[in-house]
Amino acid sequence: MSELHAETVPFVRETMLPPAPPPTQEAGAVRWLRTNLFSGPVNSALTILGLLIVWFLVNHFWNWFAHSVWNAGSLSECRQIIIDRWGEGSTGACWAVVRERWMQFTFGFYPSGLYWRPTMAFGLLFVALAPVLFSESRKIRRIVLLTAAVLTLSAMAVLGAPTHWFIFAAVIFIGATVIAEQNPGRLLIFSLLFPFLGVWWLWGGSLWGPIMALVGPVLGWVAYRLLGRFSPILAGIGMILVPLLWWIFLAGDAARDAENLASLAIPAVASDRFGGFLLSITIGLSGIALSLPLGIVLALARRSDMFLVKTLAVMFIEFIRGVPLIALLFVASLLLNYFMPPGTNFDIILRVIIMVTVFAAAYMAEVIRGGLAALPKGQYEAADALGLDYWKAQRLIILPQALKISIPGIVSTFIGMFKDTTLVTFVGLYDPLKSMSDAVRASTDWKGIYWEPYIFVGLIFFIICFGMSRYSMYLERRLQREHR
Repeated sequence: MSELHAETVPFVRETMLPPAPPPTQEAGAVRWLRTNLFSGPVNSALTILGLLIVWFLVNHFWNWFAHSVWNAGSLSECRQIIIDRWGEGSTGACWAVVRERWMQFTFGFYPSGLYWRPTMAFGLLFVALAPVLFSESRKIRRIVLLTAAVLTLSAMAVLGAPTHWFIFAAVIFIGATVIAEQNPGRLLIFSLLFPFLGVWWLWGGSLWGPIMALVGPVLGWVAYRLLGRFSPILAGIGMILVPLLWWIFLAGDAARDAENLASLAIPAVASDRFGGFLLSITIGLSGIALSLPLGIVLALARRSDMFLVKTLAVMFIEFIRGVPLIALLFVASLLLNYFMPPGTNFDIILRVIIMVTVFAAAYMAEVIRGGLAALPKGQYEAADALGLDYWKAQRLIILPQALKISIPGIVSTFIGMFKDTTLVTFVGLYDPLKSMSDAVRASTDWKGIYWEPYIFVGLIFFIICFGMSRYSMYLERRLQREHR
């Protein structure tokens, strides 16, 4: 009995052992190096090879960066300064071209007296994005709004914005900050209005044009409510058809008549004056905002049980994915006007936005379809068990989970599309990478400069794309609810 009792009673130590420090190789910097850089023979060899490559690059390009010149009026003056400082035969980067042509890289050939308009538009963009991208974090929302307000108002003051527009922007920022502290959902009203206001601020002309464009969705909603009493299918057709008919046949005449009665016009800027990062950001943001909902619709259509809808979606997606973007841009530039009524002036930037959106939406559809396919069948069965119809099930259960799964692929598509905006140089638009750099080099002062514009533009693209990537990682962490 005593032996059996001894085996069933666990032994408990009555005294604590004194704490001992971890082994030297398992703590601090040594442990980090062993874990990340020298965990095995292959990893150690790759680490050494990587360090040699870094050393070669630094050793090769260090003098070129170290001898940089920021203040000069021409390339020849840059080279003379380098020779005077570092001796004959020395080489160095001439960043003075960035300092001298900063505005041209940013705004292209936009009228210099109106630089404040795109500055105000992109500053107020953060007010529109705050309730969408940072709805969960008051701290981040506050930082974004305050930073955008300070930078935008400072830039508008430097660029000589009219007093009434400066006051208007300040009122919007102050009001948005106050509303965001109390009820950020109310800022969604400004988010819905901003695309129409942004177009007006960038292109100018009459405000009645955006107002009449905004009337289209209102008429579509009215048609949906009226026709919904008779048939849901008829309501959906009316919701799409009524705005299209309004925009094509009536909106233009209504805007002109309203402008004749009460002028709300600001100086117009033609699309061929756009260029640089202003052009890339305009096309990129428009493509991002439009391609995501279109990609969701295409993904749902491709997974539909209706044969005709599924077939059309598959044909559209596979055709667009099988054609290079540059071919679609040539179609937008050269062929699209042939399909329009005679005398129609279809803006070139609008044509490019349509083609970029269509191209990105096809890839977005496949990314989202992958997220839909990754969901277990039980989620669909749970929606059916709750008695939800198709659209409620998609809105409340299926799409939130599928989009969360698809976040990395969606953001990768956004980044790729934003970088592809540099291809618009082949249709006569002045992108910041190629056309704008060539325009700078066309001047006799900077003829012969090569690497500096490309490095500068590449750095700006990297900052923007890296920001999108970091936001996607933040969004993934925020939506990780299964482990809480």
